[in-house]
Amino acid sequence: MVKALIGKKVGMTQIFDENGKVIPVTVIEAGPCVVVQKKTEENDGYNSVQLGFQDVKERKLTKPELGHIKKAGVAAKKYLKEFRFEDTSTFNIGDELKADVFAEGDKIDVTGISRGKGFSGVIKRHGAARTATSHGGGPVHRHAGSMGAGSYPGRIFKGKIGAGQMGNIQVTVQNLDVVKVDPETNMIAVRGAIPGPKSGVVYLKNTVKNA
Repeated sequence: MVKALIGKKVGMTQIFDENGKVIPVTVIEAGPCVVVQKKTEENDGYNSVQLGFQDVKERKLTKPELGHIKKAGVAAKKYLKEFRFEDTSTFNIGDELKADVFAEGDKIDVTGISRGKGFSGVIKRHGAARTATSHGGGPVHRHAGSMGAGSYPGRIFKGKIGAGQMGNIQVTVQNLDVVKVDPETNMIAVRGAIPGPKSGVVYLKNTVKNA
């Protein structure tokens, strides 16, 4: 069964298992999420459910967003995300999904926007090697070096490494273990690190690797 939630990264900490082994975990405030829209194979060609997360004042939404929310008859939500499901018959518009959708031992994929690191050089951004620092290497020790041909094609092909914007892109970390679930506070502890800063919005879904 496919499980999915929208959440917010709280931060990292560590917990101990029953054997006293320390486990580094990321705490996620997962939900509560509300079903805003449901799509079916018959009407839309595929099955999916759109979830809404985090209440927001109506004046902060655009008119199309507000109309979409009012059509569903739910409170205004700041974040909306559509998740594909094999079967949507168990969902109804207005249903509330909480952290107990997941259970300890589940394996999930977490998607978020990574921290932006600004303009970075080719060594930091791609792990390129620096040139020799002796015998007149000049002020180009951290440059990318020559990449193009002599005359043909007279340009550098797309996809070559280089300096530029680093981070601030969508990243998915796969196959993370759910270590602990607290339904009362809607908190989920996941083993390891997930993308994004504290309070960053993340999307949780059971992993595709063990689907």
